[in-house]
Amino acid sequence: MAAPRRDTRGIVDASELLTRVRFRRHEPAAPLRPYLEHYWLIDWDLTEPYVSHVVPHPSVNIVFQRYEDQDPTDFGEVSGIGLDLFTQKLEGRGHVCGIQFRPGGFRPFAPDRPVSDWTGRRVRLPEAYPGRDTAADTEAVLSPATDDARVTALDEFLLALAPKPDPQADLAMALVDRVRTDRTIRRVGDFARGEGLSVRLMQRLFAVYVGVGPKWVILRYRIHEALERAETDRAVDWAALAADLGYADQAHLVRDFTTTVGVPPTAYAQATAHT
Repeated sequence: MAAPRRDTRGIVDASELLTRVRFRRHEPAAPLRPYLEHYWLIDWDLTEPYVSHVVPHPSVNIVFQRYEDQDPTDFGEVSGIGLDLFTQKLEGRGHVCGIQFRPGGFRPFAPDRPVSDWTGRRVRLPEAYPGRDTAADTEAVLSPATDDARVTALDEFLLALAPKPDPQADLAMALVDRVRTDRTIRRVGDFARGEGLSVRLMQRLFAVYVGVGPKWVILRYRIHEALERAETDRAVDWAALAADLGYADQAHLVRDFTTTVGVPPTAYAQATAHT
């Protein structure tokens, strides 16, 4: 099993965000680790509003949120895979406790529907888990003052959902991890054949367990890498990077990057340059 992610891939201008908020990651309890990337906790106390942007991963999140100047101040929601740039305005004081599932790892916690049903949606917990006292869950997660107590409450919330082993979930998680770590995976047909699956079967598995198709996952991880390179390498050879990531040419990379992030990669690199 791969270790939880520790990078900031997907966060637009991560260094700027980290000057505005206190951001931490924590590991869940051992029985939950096969399904989760990590817990993520953010606290802020801002004198001026700040707008954060994230290029979503192919992951479902459950997010408990407290915005002290909003009504209701506390709520929890299931956040399906976002297809577009995710934008969140932060102001005043607040904190968020999030659960990021491994791609393919959410369905054991909501086995009655395909993960694609959640894609592009943010569903409040009472709708997502009818019959649970989700108000008590939310209070238990958001009220503690310490990270350890918040993590314990998140563990208890998930363990109470009693996820059952699912070999298909294991397969989906393994396949997405291959895409994330193996740059040679560029075409769904070649990928499926290499795994002994038909394209149709792989697409169905991804719809049910991941929430998006394998082509979308391949393209999204390409953009994450391009985003990171734009922030960390001020002399990127974009044509070479496009070829390395499997694009037909530089124009295709520029088009995907611009569509996803909102600006071309060269403009993004200039805007996020810090001295």
